[in-house]
Amino acid sequence: MNDFVLSCCSTADLAKEHFEARNIKYICFHYIMNGKQYDDDLGVSMSFKDFYQAMRDGADTMTSQINEAEFEEYFESFLKEGKDIIHFCLSSGITGVVNSANIAKNTLEEKYPDRKIYIVDTLAASGGFGLFVDKAADMRDAGMNIDELYQWAEENKLKMHHWFFTSDLTFFIKGGRVSKTAGFVGGILGICPLLNVSNEGKLIPRFKIRGKKKVIQQTFEQMKTFAQDQENYSEKCFITNADCYEDAKALADLIEAYFPKLNGKVLINSIGTTIGSHTGPGTVALFFWGDERID
Repeated sequence: MNDFVLSCCSTADLAKEHFEARNIKYICFHYIMNGKQYDDDLGVSMSFKDFYQAMRDGADTMTSQINEAEFEEYFESFLKEGKDIIHFCLSSGITGVVNSANIAKNTLEEKYPDRKIYIVDTLAASGGFGLFVDKAADMRDAGMNIDELYQWAEENKLKMHHWFFTSDLTFFIKGGRVSKTAGFVGGILGICPLLNVSNEGKLIPRFKIRGKKKVIQQTFEQMKTFAQDQENYSEKCFITNADCYEDAKALADLIEAYFPKLNGKVLINSIGTTIGSHTGPGTVALFFWGDERID
């Protein structure tokens, strides 16, 4: 049995039960709503439905990444048990949390020179981050040691594809991703922007599509185009949503009907409170394995 800890941040947007079943440890980001700080604890302290309803009702939200002191305390709890650690971080194209993790790593390596600590910048987010870590758990369970797993992660992280859209531009405008003028016009026309995550781990707008039905179809088309082995895709597929399950289910139904070798049903989870603070309600995100991202 491999005696190391597979770990990530709560922003992988997997359910608490999923983390526990796969023996994946996690540390929580934080968010602030109307001046009160909460842990991004997978919907435990505040349900996702209540969180997104509060945003609709005008609540102010901010996010707070994990600092080096928190990482140091978290990592040391495993090191004291004599275990090595491989920790997967939310994309550096979105947040600087990987820097905090590396500062803690460098400090602890001096204190525990016989232990290994690997930090992986996943260049991924939400369910793409989750699907990547879930696959890492498969590799660990198949017997891969920590050094091999780190090498696999570095070699394969750009094969994780993310495509997401929103049917509510309110929070894209609030966060500065869409101008007020474009948002006003887009709202009138029913424009749903379709974005993806680039090879630098950044969120990039790719299409402006009119109507929810069309953007769901176009998101599905992106998977048909880029999925590993095309219609013979045989890996898992994850979808996350911000309190718009029916939209996520409509996309999942298209995928399950088209890909007969899919590894199980499409897993639909909620977008967590950290990512959701920026996307707002009405966002659906699709994640799958494909060709290496080049832009």
